[in-house]
Amino acid sequence: MARAEQAPPPSGQPVWDGPPPPSYARPQRTTMDVVKALPGKVSIRWRLTIAYGSLFFVAAAVLLISMYVIVGTAINVVWPEINTDNIDAIDAAIVHARWYAAKDQTVASARDAMLQSSLMALAGVGILAVILGYFVADRAMRPVSQMTATAKKLSESTLAHQRIDLEGPDDELKELADTFDAMLTRLNIAFDTQRRFVANASHELRTPLTINRTVLEIALSDPEASQDLKALGRTLLEVNARNEKLIEGLLLLARSERELAVRKPLDVKDVAQTAVEQVTPFAEDNGVTITTELVSAPTIGDPVLLERSVSNLLENAVKYNIPENGKVWIRTGMVDGALVVQVANTGQHVPAYEVNSLFEPFRRLHADRVDSAKGSGLGLSIVRAVVQAHGGNVTAVPREGGGLVVTIRLPSR
Repeated sequence: MARAEQAPPPSGQPVWDGPPPPSYARPQRTTMDVVKALPGKVSIRWRLTIAYGSLFFVAAAVLLISMYVIVGTAINVVWPEINTDNIDAIDAAIVHARWYAAKDQTVASARDAMLQSSLMALAGVGILAVILGYFVADRAMRPVSQMTATAKKLSESTLAHQRIDLEGPDDELKELADTFDAMLTRLNIAFDTQRRFVANASHELRTPLTINRTVLEIALSDPEASQDLKALGRTLLEVNARNEKLIEGLLLLARSERELAVRKPLDVKDVAQTAVEQVTPFAEDNGVTITTELVSAPTIGDPVLLERSVSNLLENAVKYNIPENGKVWIRTGMVDGALVVQVANTGQHVPAYEVNSLFEPFRRLHADRVDSAKGSGLGLSIVRAVVQAHGGNVTAVPREGGGLVVTIRLPSR
């Protein structure tokens, strides 16, 4: 019977089923390792900016070196010649020495002046090169940004008509956009096929099972039926009911993995309360006590799917409990701006390394296939699919003393 009590605190991180692994000292990273890791941390936009800016800067530097050489050559070419025919050899040597010294000094002075001015201009060109490189990179990445924006807006409902439809020359980016559009068309066809399959399977699989159940119930209601026939009929009814639950779980899992068709404001407190009321009779039959701590937590989503996911957690917590005086705790509320639903139960010890595998379809503790009469093995798979469809996540950790603590986190309204 459901009652309100103080729920136990959530358990910590999973413990090792044995000695902890040896701890290793973190290796020291060298300067070369840091430099090698830089390209992986810089975005493609800034890598293109650096590349374009470096090209501009190198071109300006080459131009500066060329001008440095050209200035000296030009002065040497236009430097006036002197006539020393009418003076003696000693004076001619002195004049020539002064002439060469003046020319060399003029070349050096001109180059120094040009170099000082050019270095300042080169610094300005470097800054301008980075700015121009960024705009050139932005221009080159604009079609990619358009494709990214279109991909973010895509959903199952807009997949039929939303396309990139990139305009421009037939270059590599245009080919990439057209390939992406063709892929979207194939995905739309696949989603349509899946929707039709789920709808047809829902009808084709449920109808014969419903007919079988009706025929068996009529046969069991016959007063002239023998005891052996009634025992066989009850066994077939149990098998039929198991198959109905399996088909319902598969169809619900397929629906949960698609985009949400219903989004409305709801309070998870009300959803959890409804799920508790549905599971309480089953818990009482199994001698399990459900303890609730339900706090208001508003969000937006599909109330039917969320109610089903919480019911699955509670049903699993009751099924896989201890034989006598079992306990189940459920709590809802807001933690750090996120909506939280937490279900814990007593039960057998669950190794930490097997927890994640329990969310896979048809997986159970210590069993990979359907070999248990307790269920179809789809409960936690449906929970994970529903939570992910709502933009949340679900985690599970072993509970101290046995059992599991399963926590659902969803975005708030």
